Amino acid sequence: MLDQGNNTELPAIPAKRYFTIGEVSELCGVKPHVLRYWEQEFPALNPVKRRGNRRYYQRHDVLMIRQIRSLLYDEGFTITGARARLEGPQARMEASMSHQIVRQVRMELEEILGLLRRPG
Repeated sequence: MLDQGNNTELPAIPAKRYFTIGEVSELCGVKPHVLRYWEQEFPALNPVKRRGNRRYYQRHDVLMIRQIRSLLYDEGFTITGARARLEGPQARMEASMSHQIVRQVRMELEEILGLLRRPG
């Protein structure tokens, strides 16, 4: 779903559970007010809100923001077009294919691990 090729200039996402809006802003190359606006426009983008209405984004939110950024800035989609792309049948098909690929890779890695664990 996420085209990593368009995001090579963005920093790697650290191995953390939650990110503040400032951290996400730096990781995704967009200003905090843009993130707050996108939350209104893209229903799937829904960070956890805690004390004082502070936003805490999870890794999947950061990946989605990078995808939204790519659609809007790199591919020239409008907000409406990007929303349709993320919510439409093509997005569901891409997600399904991604899940299948991940399952297949995991099975292959488990096979390799089994081979490596066998004695000599």
